[in-house]
Parts: sequence; structure tokens; C-alpha cells
Amino acid sequence: MIVEQIYTECLSQGSYYIESEGEAAVIDPLREVESYIEKATRGKARIKYVFETHFHADFVSGHLSLSKKSGAPIVFGPNANPAYESVVAADGEKFRIGKISLELIHTPGHTMESSCYLLRDENDKEVAVFTGDTLFLGDVGRPDLAQGNKNMTKKYLAGQLFDSIRSKLMPLPDNITIYPAHGAGSACGKNMMDLTSDSLGNQKIVNYALRKDMTKEEFINEVTEGLVSPPNYFPSNVELNKKGYEDVSSIINKSLNPINIDEFNSLRKQNDILILDVRSKSSFSKGYIPGSLFIGLEGMFAPWAGTLIGNIKQKIIIVSPKGKEKEAISRLSRVGFDNVIGFLDGGYEKWSICCEKIKKVKSISAKEFFAEVNSLKKRNIYDVRSEDEFRIGHFPGAKNTPLNKIDKYIGELEKKSPFYIYCKGGYRSVIAGSIINKGRDLKLINIEGGYDEIEKFNFFK
Repeated sequence: MIVEQIYTECLSQGSYYIESEGEAAVIDPLREVESYIEKATRGKARIKYVFETHFHADFVSGHLSLSKKSGAPIVFGPNANPAYESVVAADGEKFRIGKISLELIHTPGHTMESSCYLLRDENDKEVAVFTGDTLFLGDVGRPDLAQGNKNMTKKYLAGQLFDSIRSKLMPLPDNITIYPAHGAGSACGKNMMDLTSDSLGNQKIVNYALRKDMTKEEFINEVTEGLVSPPNYFPSNVELNKKGYEDVSSIINKSLNPINIDEFNSLRKQNDILILDVRSKSSFSKGYIPGSLFIGLEGMFAPWAGTLIGNIKQKIIIVSPKGKEKEAISRLSRVGFDNVIGFLDGGYEKWSICCEKIKKVKSISAKEFFAEVNSLKKRNIYDVRSEDEFRIGHFPGAKNTPLNKIDKYIGELEKKSPFYIYCKGGYRSVIAGSIINKGRDLKLINIEGGYDEIEKFNFFK
């Protein structure tokens, strides 16, 4: 028996490849499915099933592409109603893969079709459970992402989640391994651990939502407290996962289109086209094309693209390091952005040679920041990390202006110029700088290394 977790850091997402005696199954595949097919080919196995734990909101699953290429049926839990052929299985239904089996456990709450898959070995012993977005490590799935029914409030769904976890998952053996669909960094929960697998017994100790003495009312209150609004692209991804999408290979073929500098200069003047610069934060800071948005491939690229761009139909032209164009297109497609019309042939280097105007992000070290800020009577300092990060610790006098809400603060920033901005390590603050100064020329000063470097000076003493 082979159980392999394929973890994609950019999405904080785990998919799973399971193989036994020449048969295989895949749970919650990534949109690019070739790796699963290659694994099966190497193991001389046939992919027998493609299992989905629910209709995902934060990424476009590869279930349709993998089913088409492998011939394996797609399996959902009860209440699923996809617009394509699939198996909507019953609670408790078992699926054989070689000498092992996966049993569907219907666990409504995160969404009404949410299901987990219990892995039993050749002796029918319970070995692991793939919990999707029902149960995370350190948390449970947020109960406010169900689509299409206004009567299903987050409190109602939280109550459903409580019943599902208490009656279906917690009675399982403590030594069973939990394999969730997401880890820390995902917007599908609020308190996830960095671990990507753990025993149920340990989770009963460390996961606040699994406290033995917890009442249903306490669970509902704690699970729904502090939920921030989900990113705008979530409903669009649900629709793609429910209704279908174009194969990623077709997206890459039509999007991997070099655009010469003359055509680029013409296109960038159109209001419906976004110039997306995916280079490193240091390269972008040293020089970028006016009006472009920075989201670097080095960080949580796809989720930030989804959060900040929002509309998955947005036309996009990519400015990329040479050879990274295909990666950028592929990673955008993971969150449903299939409308890349091409990339600047020659990249930023071509622009810097042919065109006069460039912009820069002024960046200083934490040491320079302290020297400057100590001499100022008025401190205009902005922290673009999340509210939770800010609460844990921040530079004295800084104001929290989270990146996902930065548009709301631009009017204030225009009045406060010059000002300093920082995040944790410098990635989000450069993104913020590109948004703030799109069409503006404010005196913005970015602190390199962010709060991680600032904190080293132990400024609280």
C-alpha cells in the first residue's frame, strides 16, 4: 500500500495518491494532473477513482481533467450536484482499491456535501482518514463558504459541523492518521498548524474544536468568532469546480503568447488589461513598469492573485523572468485565472531599454529605518500584515492596514506622505507599494525584511 501526500506550498493544499495491487485513487487533485498519471505509470497502476471531499472554493481542482485522461469516475459525497457525470456516493459506501478500501464518511458543515474518506488496510483495519476541509490540524473548516442557499447561515453550518465531527470522526481510533486538505496559510480556516498530518489522539489534545467537554453552543461561538470575509474569487472557483472548466494544457497553449514591446505599449493603455509583474520583490523594487501590479512567484502567489485581482475573467499580461512565463500562467490557473492574453517578450529588461519611464520602490534596511524614525516628530508607519499578526506584536505607533484591505486606506496614505510600510518579511509590503502607487507618486518607504528584521532590534527595551 502506498499513501503519498502531494503538498503544494503556494496553496497550502494537500492532495493524495493512494495505490494498492495495481490500482490507484487520487483525492482532491491539483489542476495540473500529469504528476498523478506519472505516479500511476511508474507503479504500473490504473487510476480507478478520483475522490473529491467537496466543491473547493480556494482552488480549481483537477478532478475533471484527471477523470478524462484516466477514465476514472469522479466521486462526491451526498448533496453534491455537479453539472457533469459523477458518482454521488452514499454515507458509508466503500470503494475497493486493490487490497485496501476507502469508505466515504459524510460530514456536512464546511459545506453540505463535505465528506471524508476512511482508509482501511487489507485486514480492514482503520489506518487513516482524509478529512478535506472538515477537520484541519489545529482547526476545523470555516462554516461560511456554502454557496447557493441563503438559509444556511454560518451558525447553522457550524452546528452541522459539530455533529459531524462528534459523531463521525472523534469516535475513530486515536492512533489513526489525519490527512487534511489544507495547512497553515490557507483562508479555509483560521487557526491551522504547520503540520500536514497528525494522529487523531494528538488533535484531541491540541485542537480547540475537539475539546471533550465542549458544548454545541460553545463550538458554534468559537468556530464562527473572528471569521474574516473570504476572498472575492472563492465563489467563482466553486462554480468552476461544480460546472466544469477548460483543461490547463489548453490554457497554457493559448496564454503562452509573446507580446512585442509596441503591442504591449498599445495594450497597457486599455482599462480592461492588468499588467502583472511576477518577478522577485527585490527586482521589482529596483525598477518596474508604471501601473503594474506586483505579486511575486516567490511567495503565496496564487492566493494573493485571487484575493487582490478578484475577478477571474480579468485580462492579464505577465511581466516575468525569462523562462518563468509558463509557471506563472499555470499557477494563476490554479485559482481560476484563465484569461492571460500573453507575456511581455523580453520582460522588464526589454522595457527598460526601449522605454524611458520606470518607477521604483524606495527600500531601506531596518537599521536605516530606526535611524530615520528616531529623528522624526511625526511617525507615519503602516503595518500591512493581518490583524492577528499585528495583535501579536508590532512597531510602536504603527497602524494596521492589512494588505487585503489596502484600498480602503489609500485616501489616508495620500494625506500622510511620506510614510513607511512593512510586513513580516518584505513580500506583502512590496505588493502593497505597487497597489498604493498605481497611478500615484506617493513618498512610500518600504522596510526591507519587514517585522522580522525590525524585531531583531528589540525596540521594546
